[in-house]
Amino acid sequence: MSTTVPEPAAPTPAAALRFSSPRIDAALIDLDGTMVDTADDFTAGLNAMLARLGARETSRDEVIGYVGKGSEHLIESVLKPRFAAGEAQSRFGDALAIYQTEYAKINGRHTQLYPDVAAGLDAMRAAGLKLACVTNKPHRFAIELLRQYGLADHFGAVLGGDSVPRKKPDPLPMLAACDALGVAPGAAVAIGDSENDALAGRAAGMATLTVPYGYNHGKAIQTINSDGIVGSLLAAARAIIAHNAAQ
Repeated sequence: MSTTVPEPAAPTPAAALRFSSPRIDAALIDLDGTMVDTADDFTAGLNAMLARLGARETSRDEVIGYVGKGSEHLIESVLKPRFAAGEAQSRFGDALAIYQTEYAKINGRHTQLYPDVAAGLDAMRAAGLKLACVTNKPHRFAIELLRQYGLADHFGAVLGGDSVPRKKPDPLPMLAACDALGVAPGAAVAIGDSENDALAGRAAGMATLTVPYGYNHGKAIQTINSDGIVGSLLAAARAIIAHNAAQ
């Protein structure tokens, strides 16, 4: 399967951004596709797994359509077109274990930081915002990747897909992050690249912002129901700061 990645959407003008909260005190930020482009890491890890299973390779285009719902969903999605249904199900446990072993060998090797991520995080912290990274990536991989880019210390909390019983788009990770930061969900904003981030944020009762790059399961970014599209994390920081200043 090949997935065509839509062209990035134009950011929402700053004047058009409206948050229902009188003040934003925290930002909960996604990792894959929002802070770091990790699609080539996923592809490399999956291809190492598939080689050990004797199955045909995947591609970045295919993988982008699957990213964002956790490792289990990623493995299930890659196995499905390569094996009969019963065989894909029976191979899942071994495939997941192999993938996690292979991914650990290359985590961060084929990645790159998106523009203005560090500057955006610095601006948010300078404005007094509390920050959490909330990702469906396994926690150990998330922490390692953030450390590689020198970003781990920016966050008061890091929640992975295995940190709580349910993953985004369920609101539980967002609520747990707010609890860890000591802020009310209504005073937080969820920032991500996919509908999972917006759905989880909205279900948790917080504001939502979307970046126009990343993956979004291969769907157009305009399909996401968020409070606006921001061109970068620095643009998100400026929008939040402007909102708070206007209160």
